[in-house]
Amino acid sequence: MDHPAWFLIPALVVLVVFFFVPTIFNFVYSFTNWSSFHADIRFVGLSNFATLFTTGTLVNDLRTTLVYAVLVAVFQNVGGLVLALVLERDTRINRFARVAFFVPVVMSALAVGYIFQAMLKPTGALNQILGAFAGHTVNIAWLGSTTWTIVVVALIHGWKWMGLSMLIYLAGLKTINEDIIEAARIDGANWWATFRSIRFPLLAPAVTFNVATSLLGSMNGFDIVQATTSGGPGGTTELLNIFIFRTFGQGLFAQATTMSLTLFLMVGILAFPVIYLLRRRERVL
Repeated sequence: MDHPAWFLIPALVVLVVFFFVPTIFNFVYSFTNWSSFHADIRFVGLSNFATLFTTGTLVNDLRTTLVYAVLVAVFQNVGGLVLALVLERDTRINRFARVAFFVPVVMSALAVGYIFQAMLKPTGALNQILGAFAGHTVNIAWLGSTTWTIVVVALIHGWKWMGLSMLIYLAGLKTINEDIIEAARIDGANWWATFRSIRFPLLAPAVTFNVATSLLGSMNGFDIVQATTSGGPGGTTELLNIFIFRTFGQGLFAQATTMSLTLFLMVGILAFPVIYLLRRRERVL
């Protein structure tokens, strides 16, 4: 009983009960007619998949989810890298700024979404600030465009997690040997040449981690989009998780689990090539 492995049992039980068992049932129920409209559960084969893919909604939501994930990955990583470079020096002001930019990471995603939803209303704080500078009333519907709303929501998501990417990039920058940078400066390399040819290639492990986690993590996005747009306008920001949430609420449990399985497979299919290409880039550099 004194073996350290015994201490793993509580965590293993929680993992099995709340992750592995629901995942297995998710696979099973995807092939049934489980819903609030049936008294019994029967096996129906691939009919749920056929129905969902023929309606077109599932395919559209998968495409929207992928576009959203790519936008979030770009915003989060570009913003995090810029912040890391700006706040790299270990000064008192920079330490305070790092904490300030990390605060959104520990905030509730729903709270962040509702705050921005209130700010971006036509009568919200952002338009009032712009109106104060412009000298007239501004009534821009920031969340009302069927083209640009997904970009705005992805920017909010990227902003929330930007602080985490910043810390990872900062850790990567701190591991770079200053002798290499000094040698490049002596050879006449300016800041941009040093960053492009030396510092950024040496950040490859941090880039791999940040890009993979932001891209694959945002494909499971739900809370920020639900709080800001609920999938609107016109379904242009309806991620697959929002579709699953609405379908499950309608009592169509088997269809919801089928969508969940589809999202699981999509993330899995995307994860392997993304991680492989990023790790291959590390080896090349």
